[in-house]
Amino acid sequence: MALEGNDRSIAAFTMAGHALVHWFETSIPIFLVVWLAEFDAGVSLFGIVVALGYAPFGIGALPGGVLADRYGTKRLIVACLAGMSAAFLVLSLATSIYAIAVGLVLWGVAASVYHPAGLALISTGVEERGTVFAWHGIAGNTGIALGPFVAATLLIVLEWQLVAALLAVPGVLAVLYGLSAEFDPTAAVAEGVDASPDDALSLSEFLADSRALFASAFALIFAIVAVEGLYYRGMLTYLPEILHGLPAIEGLVVPAGLEGIEPADYIYVGLLVVGMGGQYAGGKLTDRLEPARGLLAIFGVLAALALAFVPVTGLGLLPVAALCGAFGFFLFAIQPFYQNAVAVYTPPDTRGLSYGYTYLGEFGIGAASIAVGGFVLGEASLAAFFGVIATFALAGAGLSVALLAGLGRFTGAERPAGAKE
Repeated sequence: MALEGNDRSIAAFTMAGHALVHWFETSIPIFLVVWLAEFDAGVSLFGIVVALGYAPFGIGALPGGVLADRYGTKRLIVACLAGMSAAFLVLSLATSIYAIAVGLVLWGVAASVYHPAGLALISTGVEERGTVFAWHGIAGNTGIALGPFVAATLLIVLEWQLVAALLAVPGVLAVLYGLSAEFDPTAAVAEGVDASPDDALSLSEFLADSRALFASAFALIFAIVAVEGLYYRGMLTYLPEILHGLPAIEGLVVPAGLEGIEPADYIYVGLLVVGMGGQYAGGKLTDRLEPARGLLAIFGVLAALALAFVPVTGLGLLPVAALCGAFGFFLFAIQPFYQNAVAVYTPPDTRGLSYGYTYLGEFGIGAASIAVGGFVLGEASLAAFFGVIATFALAGAGLSVALLAGLGRFTGAERPAGAKE
């Protein structure tokens, strides 16, 4: 990563922040398996509790962007890191489902500000934005894989409360690093352009820009991101618990000396590692495929994978592991396509607001599938759960067809100059 000093400092700071957001985020489903076994509460109730934590993660993205403009990106990211660490320390002291709910809500509120603040910092402070965005994404995927891996490994030998406390330690270290980090957050802004923390949107400007966005093709893209978020969040939240209950995995004999290791947790981690390759491949393909075509193709694959899950569970361990790997690849390969769609179908002067709404749809609306998924798993069947998940993908495919057909033009806005035909 051969970057100049200021770019390098911002890259290191934002990579640490991005990795830790997802480090905490993806460790929660691993804890969910333990909580379901320890507390006298069903999967439906715990689904609602976990949804309460994940919902603010997305809902807070929009106000998080406004706060970043008002108070400065560095200050907000440091506060985010401190808040997430404190939330996991609260979890480590939890003795009831209600205390767990409080800890998860605190985490969601703190984590919600990272993406708008981190992306804003890179966009205004970094000259080599493309390179830093790439490393920023890799750092996020690293956190996505390491969070559940470390949590699952520590849970072999430690109580879950101590594991929650230990997971907070990197966050505390990142806060100390962030307080000492020095960089110019507006180094990439042209001279004469005011990008100071006080330069925040007024309410009337915010409402006007929002109306303009949703009177364009962005309305379709927002719907696409929302249903993708429903698929993503529902799948990643409950897959560890589902894998634990599969006969192909329950019957696996662990070699002597490795007792306590849960193969299901490591299959889940493997899915997330494969996701790194999916995101890289998806990013490369965005240069060759129009966003709507790529979205349509991957939504189709995701629907097929969801419908295939229950039949594949009867074929043995290797087919289950292979299917999970395919899930990981395509679940993350789709993300560069919707991120690129935002860039293609929105004007540059509302790009920050556009991405704020994007993460609201991905993580905010997407969190609803946790409550829905918990209810279906608790009251219906595994086949019904994956049927609901497949429905989200099919809805995304239908919306992608509408985008591909140019239905966005009927909302009153044309493609910006430079969009692919």
